[in-house]
This record gives sequence, C-alpha cells and structure tokens, in this order.
Amino acid sequence: MLNAQYRWIIVAAGGLLGCVAMGGMFSLPVLLRPIAQDTGWSVTGVSAAMTIGFLAMALGSMAWGSLSDRLGARVVTVIGSVLLAASLALASRTTSLATFQLLFGVGVGLAASAIFAPMMACVTGWFDTHRSLAVSLVSAGMGMAPMTMSPLAAWLVTNHDWRTSLLIIAVLTAVLMVPAALLVRRPPASPMGVSQRDNSPAMSVNQALRSPQFVILVLTNFFCCATHSGPIIHTVSYAVTCGIPMIAAVSIYSVEGFAGMFGRIGFGVLGDRFGAKPVLVAGLLAQAIGALGYVLAGNLLGFYAAAAVFGFIYAGIMPLYAVIARENFPMRMMGTVIGGTAMAGSLGMAAGPIAGGLIYDEIGSYRWLYVGSFAMGLGAFLIASMFRPFPKEHDMAQAPYAPGATT
Repeated sequence: MLNAQYRWIIVAAGGLLGCVAMGGMFSLPVLLRPIAQDTGWSVTGVSAAMTIGFLAMALGSMAWGSLSDRLGARVVTVIGSVLLAASLALASRTTSLATFQLLFGVGVGLAASAIFAPMMACVTGWFDTHRSLAVSLVSAGMGMAPMTMSPLAAWLVTNHDWRTSLLIIAVLTAVLMVPAALLVRRPPASPMGVSQRDNSPAMSVNQALRSPQFVILVLTNFFCCATHSGPIIHTVSYAVTCGIPMIAAVSIYSVEGFAGMFGRIGFGVLGDRFGAKPVLVAGLLAQAIGALGYVLAGNLLGFYAAAAVFGFIYAGIMPLYAVIARENFPMRMMGTVIGGTAMAGSLGMAAGPIAGGLIYDEIGSYRWLYVGSFAMGLGAFLIASMFRPFPKEHDMAQAPYAPGATT
C-alpha cells in the first residue's frame, strides 16, 4: 500500500522537476530579443545557445539514463538540479557571447538532460497499471513550463534587465528542484512491491540499441522534435514581429502549454485504449499539418488558435515514446533506451533555434520556418509507420525490474 501511494509522489516530483528544468531552459526564447538588444549580439548568435543546449542534451541523455540505471534517478536528478541552477546563474553574469553560449548551451543542456530520461524511466518502473496516465502526468508537469516559467520570465524581464531576470530564475530553480529531487526513489522489485524474478529474454543493451525497433524510435523522435522545435523557440519573436506586444506574445506559450496539458492526458488515454503506436502515428501526421497553422496567423487570435491546436498535438504524442519503449524493452535498461530516444529528440530540437534565427536574419520573416516544420513532420509520420513491435515470444513488455538497494 505504501508503494502504491508513494508512486504518485514520484509522479509529482517528476512533474515539478521537469517543469522547472524546461522552464529554465526555455526562458531563453522569452529573453532572446532583450539579450540581443542589450548586448548587440545577433539573434542567430543568441539562438545558437539554444541549439548548443539541445546538442548538449543529446550528448547527455543516454549517459545520464545509463547512469540512472546503475545509481538510481535520485542521484542523477540532484546533480542535474545543482548544475542547472549554477549554469543559469553564471550565464546571467557573462559579457561574452561565446561564454554565454558555453554556459547556457552546454551547462543548461547537460543539466536538463539529467532530468527527463531518468525520471521517465523511473516512473515507468513504478507502474504496471495506469502507466500511460502516469507518464502523461509527468510530461504534463514538464508542459507546465510555458504556463508558469515563461510568463514569469516575461514579467521579470519587463521589470528588470535580462541579467537580473536570469539570476532570479537560477535561484528559484535551486529552491524548487533540489528538494523535489530528494523525494525520488528507485522502483520496488515490482510496481506493487511484490518480489519478482527478471525472466525477460536475454537481450543485451547492445542488442537492444541495434534493434530495428530502437532505430525507428530514434529516427522518429528526431524528426518529430525537429518539427516542433522551430515553432516552440521562435513563436514569441515571430508574434512580436507581427506587432504583438511582448507580454501578449508570451501568452501564446501559455495557450500552447494549457492545450498541451489536455493533449498529454488525451493522447495517454487514447494510447491505453487503441495502442501507443497507432496513436503516435496518427498524431505525427496531425502535428505536421498543425505546423502550417502558424503561417496563417497574423494577429493574436490567430496565434492562439494555431498554438492551441499545435500544442495539443505535439505535447500529446511525446509521452507515447516512453510507453512504446517500456512495452518493448526490459526495465533494467529503460534509462538507456529512453535516454537514446531523448538524445535523438534533442538533436531534432537543436535544428529549430539555429534554423529560425538564420531564416529571420536572412529574409526578415519566420514563415518559411513553419513550412520546413511541416516537411519534417511528414518524415516523422512515414518513419513511425514502419515500426513493428517485437514478436510475441520476444516481447519485453512485462520484464520486471529488480533494482537492488534503494537509492
């Protein structure tokens, strides 16, 4: 009974950690123009810090995930929380673009990658039933960042300079994330606390990482994240160029985040009912079409409509990757597998910031960014359509987890 109750504390802690971590990283789109105007750095140069951040997330995701398989998610998330707060604080003090890109890009990116894969792997281990709902709730917490941290960043930069704003965010990050990380525990021997033997087929980590199932998940996540990274990173700046005031432009993120909360729960329920794979495939096609909505947006109402549709879809499909991974691979390597797919997603996310910055600096408009997102979305849809689960006799879905001592 204690385990059944505590697993929801794990979900709450994971949601809070993800919200603050993503909020810290995604404060940059809100601060993008103030930083460029104050320092004289180009929009492309400042945006590149976000690209570097996603590349750092890619490099760190599998490493942190593998480390959490051995040491437990709590150790990894505590380290990540401290590193994130320190990186944000140091980035707020720098006067060099290269140093800013290093501190915000590498430091914040590595720190953020210490949260996602370990927590998603940990949560899947705590649940046999309601797994899709639990993963969706953790993801919904991460999706709260546009509704909480982004408006906070906008309010701060409206009343303070960007350096003070970023320093305040760093302090808030430390105060919220470190205590939450200390609540994280390894899953019990089985989600309901009944000791079980790991009787899964003898698949090694190397075999798992070379399997067609893993490769397709990795490629799908790359193209999926490349689809929505540009719209996420540059929509505020795009709206401002359309004459929408900063505070109102940031509210577009809030609409997107609010719609995303419903999307995560909705797609999670659909995944439980119809299967994660077919729901993911349909969602990827819808995401590609939804990206074109921003091309038609010219006023605040239009941006709200596009953000509501796009946010509902892209946020809803993201938790399904962890569910599909858990259905096909043993729990003992879940951090590594989810970390690998997260690595690919981070590489996809890295494409949006630099592409959007280059497009704007060259032609003074963001519209072609969204056309490119549509093309990437079609690629994700076609690749995901090729996914086939392991044959029944090699199904990894029910492989239990025997983690050893609590960390």
